[in-house]
Amino acid sequence: MKKKIAILGSTGSIGRQTLDIIRKNKKNFKVILLTANKNHNLLSKQIREFKVKNVIIANKRSYLILKKKFKNIFIYNDLNIIDKIIPSKLDYTMSSISGFDGLKPTIKIIKKTNTIAIANKESIICGWSLIKKQIDRYKTKFIPVDSEHFSIWSVIKDVSPKEIDQIIITASGGPFFYDNNNKIEKTPKLATDHPNWNMGKKISTDSATLMNKVFEVIEAKKIFNLDLKKFDIYIHPKSYIHAIVKFKNGLIKIVAHDTDMKIPILNSIYNNKSSIKSKKININLLNNLNLNRVDLKKYPSMKILKLIPKKNTLFETLLVSANDELVNLFLKNKISYEDINIKLKKIINNKIFAKYRQKKVNNLRQIEKLNEFVRLKTKSLSVISKIK
Repeated sequence: MKKKIAILGSTGSIGRQTLDIIRKNKKNFKVILLTANKNHNLLSKQIREFKVKNVIIANKRSYLILKKKFKNIFIYNDLNIIDKIIPSKLDYTMSSISGFDGLKPTIKIIKKTNTIAIANKESIICGWSLIKKQIDRYKTKFIPVDSEHFSIWSVIKDVSPKEIDQIIITASGGPFFYDNNNKIEKTPKLATDHPNWNMGKKISTDSATLMNKVFEVIEAKKIFNLDLKKFDIYIHPKSYIHAIVKFKNGLIKIVAHDTDMKIPILNSIYNNKSSIKSKKININLLNNLNLNRVDLKKYPSMKILKLIPKKNTLFETLLVSANDELVNLFLKNKISYEDINIKLKKIINNKIFAKYRQKKVNNLRQIEKLNEFVRLKTKSLSVISKIK
């Protein structure tokens, strides 16, 4: 029987790579649903190739174009109905819609799928308690797809948190790692030129500041139910090692793979029972792992980890939303690279937002309202102008 698949964000990087994997073994898969934001040209090709009958596209203009082009399939313009249009239980769903837009559909589709693979940081960081509630309620299997989290998951999925002593997450250090004297002018063009991964501008900037590692530790803390003190971040410029897990029984497991997101994606689909063309073990890299402690002067964003509350609160939503808008301002040349961290720290400590550190996450609307509020304040510069 064919495995029934849904891909949320099929025209993005993770979505495209997921379809690349399915393409190699089409006879075993049936793509039930694809969603996209506005790339109707690529979505049209995917619809035809995989004979998809259910499609959601968020952009109104793109929706109208697709409606004219495809008369015999179901095309929708509303992600809120995602759980209502799936005719039967799915075997696997890849949730890869970027940003906050991915949170609501992720929560909604959990009850309609046996396995949910999530590659959306914001969903886990801000809404994990809501996601976990649905996962437990509907007994849906969850697999994290981020390379670091998949690596950790692959070695501790059947282990009690009490058995884990330490987890190291690695970071490439971004494009400015070798700038020891702070001589390089950190422009948007340079900040988005990641040395190892081909990523979008926003995530590439977060990689440069190491804010993405702050987010990854928060994600890992929530997913694996571990104390923040058990996590360490080391710079590993070659991105060959993705995680190192030390157990209390003395064993240390190192997870390494090429810089190819298809590896965690494929293993999330096939449950480690398939193969992928990859390079031989790189002994030279293993002999020269070059793990470095994080220089807090170069990467001051790391200090934010000390502010993360132990319980799930709205603080994470505040942090993600403010950082998103500050990165957008940087990419538009409205603030400097250094300002991202300086202003983020001042925003999260501002009295306007202080109360959210203690507020528990109770529902999705709380997260959505705070996200809108923080972005509006940051985007309008009403907060930034006071903290220059």
